[in-house]
Amino acid sequence: MAAFERAKSGIPGLDKALDNIRLGDNVVWNVTNLNEFSYFVNPYVKQAKEDNRNLIYIRFANHPPLIEMTDEDFRLLEIEQNNPDSEFCMIKRDGIKIYKVNPYNQFETFTLEVHRIIEKEGFDAFYVFDCLSDLQAVWSTDLMMGNFFKVTCPFLFKLDTIAYFPIIRGRHSYDAIAKIRETTQLFLNVYSNSPEEVYFSPLKVWNRYSQTMFLGHKFNLKTGSVKVLQDGQELSKYYKTINSEIYQNGQTLDSWERYMLQIRREYAEGKDLSEECDKICELMMTKDEKMLSKIKEYFTFDDYLTIYDRRIGSGLVGGKTCGMLLARKIIEKNCPEIYNNTFEPDDSFYIGSDLFYTYIVSNDLWDLRVNQRTEEGYYEYGRKLEEGLKNGVFSDEIKKGFIQILDYFGQNPIIVRSSSFLEDGYGNAFAGKYESVFCVNRGTLEERLAAFEDAVKIVYASTMNISALEYRKLNGLDDTDEQMALLVQRVSGSYCGDYLFPTAAGVGFSYSPYSPLPDMDNSKGMLRLVMGLGTKAVDRTKKDYPRIINLDKPEVTLMKDIKEKHRYSQHYLDVIDFKEMRLHDIPVGEGLDIIPRYAKKVLGDHDREAERMFRERGQRREIIFVNCEGLVKNHEFIDVMKEILNTLESAYDYPVDIEYTVNVGEDNSFNINLLQCRPLQVSTNNENIEMPEDKTVLFHIKESSMGMSRKNKIDAICYVDPHKYYEYPYAQKSSISRVIGEVNTYCKNNDKTAILIVPGRIGTSSPELGIPVVFADISHFSAILEESYSEVGYMPELSFGSHMFQDLVEAEIYYGALFENEKKIEFNRDLIYDYPNVLKDISPNLNDDVYDMIQVIDFGEDKAEFYHDMNNDETMCIFK
Repeated sequence: MAAFERAKSGIPGLDKALDNIRLGDNVVWNVTNLNEFSYFVNPYVKQAKEDNRNLIYIRFANHPPLIEMTDEDFRLLEIEQNNPDSEFCMIKRDGIKIYKVNPYNQFETFTLEVHRIIEKEGFDAFYVFDCLSDLQAVWSTDLMMGNFFKVTCPFLFKLDTIAYFPIIRGRHSYDAIAKIRETTQLFLNVYSNSPEEVYFSPLKVWNRYSQTMFLGHKFNLKTGSVKVLQDGQELSKYYKTINSEIYQNGQTLDSWERYMLQIRREYAEGKDLSEECDKICELMMTKDEKMLSKIKEYFTFDDYLTIYDRRIGSGLVGGKTCGMLLARKIIEKNCPEIYNNTFEPDDSFYIGSDLFYTYIVSNDLWDLRVNQRTEEGYYEYGRKLEEGLKNGVFSDEIKKGFIQILDYFGQNPIIVRSSSFLEDGYGNAFAGKYESVFCVNRGTLEERLAAFEDAVKIVYASTMNISALEYRKLNGLDDTDEQMALLVQRVSGSYCGDYLFPTAAGVGFSYSPYSPLPDMDNSKGMLRLVMGLGTKAVDRTKKDYPRIINLDKPEVTLMKDIKEKHRYSQHYLDVIDFKEMRLHDIPVGEGLDIIPRYAKKVLGDHDREAERMFRERGQRREIIFVNCEGLVKNHEFIDVMKEILNTLESAYDYPVDIEYTVNVGEDNSFNINLLQCRPLQVSTNNENIEMPEDKTVLFHIKESSMGMSRKNKIDAICYVDPHKYYEYPYAQKSSISRVIGEVNTYCKNNDKTAILIVPGRIGTSSPELGIPVVFADISHFSAILEESYSEVGYMPELSFGSHMFQDLVEAEIYYGALFENEKKIEFNRDLIYDYPNVLKDISPNLNDDVYDMIQVIDFGEDKAEFYHDMNNDETMCIFK
């Protein structure tokens, strides 16, 4: 059929009034109740059957069916719904296809399923949809209901369909109605006092016009006639009906806002709101069932009100926000002295997850999103969507919410952090996968708003970066609804000259997966601590070594002498710079010069040997390096951190991982700001693995690894020669990451269990210290080892607590170091070169220097073997 061809509605007078309904029309009926909709949909269905149309009913709501359905229909739909072999839940009956779609699967999954149905049914189909207002009830907001219609209506139009949608007047904000009216082809108000007095009034009829089209019309149900209201008495009756309805039912708030106003009134009246608290929690916090149960246990109605009042937009506040708020509530309830005397107050804001999809829809990126959710478009369209998300525009309404946040924080620096649906829950940490963006937050309101908008776009776009896509794919989450909420926090710290930074910051584990010390109790946990902003604690940058504190024996160090302590200390700290208006690092010496002496005392340690050497030369110099020694020796601080971690682990029934800042006072006091908490994905139970004897050993190491006990057959090994990597041109060093990624892909596509051995630090941002891979480049290796090579300065740093560490833990990848000390019992690297290098087969277009540098073995049938015993922290790889 031709586009825009006329079709019969089943009501001749309606056809005349509207100059017919046309192919491509979406028809929205704004009714007082669904009985009013039935007056128009029943003739439409009857006419479609008579004309042998492809008639489809999309059933998703809890209200009674809009077309007649028998008990047998419901029974058959239930059978289809439980049939795993059915593509859709659908039955055919009496010339109608009835599809059942579950809106509780969340916006994206629901919308994509509806679109798949529409695509399957193709051109010229006739549709009846359940009431749009029920979507608002399921998703708790007008915003997502409007987004659903805004992306579905054009798709129906493109296929020359006709679709009827009812919506209940008085339940929605003016903004939501305006969005639907703007998108649809026909929008009609329906009013009635009784079946004898039914009126309709077209507010929008697209692409046709008559002198009487937009006047009120009276529909006589008995005769089926339609009359244009031009008589004065008839008009008087019509407006009497309209006025009584509008003033009874007209609303400017959406259902969620009205609901919260009602609940506040009930709370003020002293009513029991236990059930309502559960509902609010599920609609505003998270979909993670375990997290929900914990939140419900600790949160009160006042807590939910505080979150609601500091939330911009609707939807969930997401995993990272939930983890941070829950952890603070656990400490408040179980450790009130720590909470009241030590904790910084939380004044965060939360940007709801609904704004993420609203941004996608309003910037015409939905088609990219749909294509990205397909197997073949997962990566290709991910890149395109990432670019689109970086360059979108926010509506004026959303900008008002952003300004509210900026007004509250004034010109104090803030950080915009990801807080997605799946983040920081039980099973998936997403550590470092999504961006966090610091905003210096200085200048005019326009400048600050522009920077804030850019920060939000960067975080939104990070949902499509390659590491995030690979992580979701690896964890079976590539087809899961993942919306991005945001957590906006004030940057904790002190103003020092032109900079702002906390005294110290870091991460903490309630259980340590690493046992570097004899007889260490792993259950006491560990801290990773740095001077300045905590970015140095979670990223691997420059020649920086954070202080690792094993809470069982906090003052014990692995460093043999002061020279090692100095060398493997922190050399730069991250700060907010108000002159350069950005986050960057400065030498620790510069930082020590501008902080108060009491702060310098807790951060630094003296290199007494160097100071003595200068004194002998007649010079008095203070040689200080940063290792947070004063905090380590502060027993109160160590005890507080132990109690925080132990309390959180007990409440979570699971080991936890936290991020925090520390600000010290002149009287040796300290304040802690708990920024993040999530379940720590690490196994605490491991079997004993016996090491083989009298075998050809590639390497044998002790006390320098992390990972669950295992015994694996090894199909392949990738080895990067440290000396040749050192000699490789600096400007080209980063390209080696791509080569490693190609080997990783080869192993993944051919189901190879593989070991990767690299010089220095894996995942560093400084190529002179190691290979700057991202997790996507190494995701399929079963074991990764860092090799030391002191001749050129390569030194492994088993970065327990970093984002790279979290990736390796979650993927159950073994992580170890080949040190040049007694921990390395044996390493016979020459064995690797007894096998042919298959890198040319994997990557045939590299230069000869790379083939000389990287040796890739594919053992074929003659596999190597890998052993790791976590309990004794011993690892061995043998060749047959």
